[in-house]
Amino acid sequence: MASAAESGPAPPRESDQNFDYMFKLLIIGNSSVGKTSFLFRYADDTFTSAFVSTVGIDFKVKTVCRNDKRIKLQIWDTAGQERYRTITTAYYRGAMGFLLMYDITNEDSFHAVQDWATQIKTYSWDNAQVLLVGNKVDMEDERVVSTQQGRQLADQLGFEFFETSAKDNINVRQTFERLVAIICEKMADSLEGESAAAPGKKGPSLSDAPAQAAQHCGC
Repeated sequence: MASAAESGPAPPRESDQNFDYMFKLLIIGNSSVGKTSFLFRYADDTFTSAFVSTVGIDFKVKTVCRNDKRIKLQIWDTAGQERYRTITTAYYRGAMGFLLMYDITNEDSFHAVQDWATQIKTYSWDNAQVLLVGNKVDMEDERVVSTQQGRQLADQLGFEFFETSAKDNINVRQTFERLVAIICEKMADSLEGESAAAPGKKGPSLSDAPAQAAQHCGC
């Protein structure tokens, strides 16, 4: 995991070019909703119950396969505290996808979702894709935000919705996979739209891009 100074870390340096696409993803939300644990569970399949507050912003890199293409994910884990807000919002630019996370046992984190959504709209590009994530479903006995409330808010904001647990590894991989899938779908739609003016020519899709990756995909 990269260590972040208050000026923010440099982007990940890639030692090879064995991928077809790179997607920049951000996990945002209030402090202590489980963003770092969620990222570690997905990237390393590890979990620790010890809480360590993220300072500024950190990242991990993971490569996945979709439609015979290798996609390198830069996944940025942002600090939720107000004092880091000017640092983290600088990283919104260029992000293709967001996981906006709240804690189902913390009503304040749920009420803050609207503000976080406004920040995405303000600082990110128009086509960035967002999933709303209610984390910590392993703590069902302490739940204060119902599944219905989460789904209603997601519908209101126009986001897809998942409930997850980094601790019990519930819907972690599925959430990231869905975000990547939506980004790929939007890319394909955009390419088809751009080529629509050429009569008789079908627009390119994600799988039509020139291959840069190795033939055997081991991810």
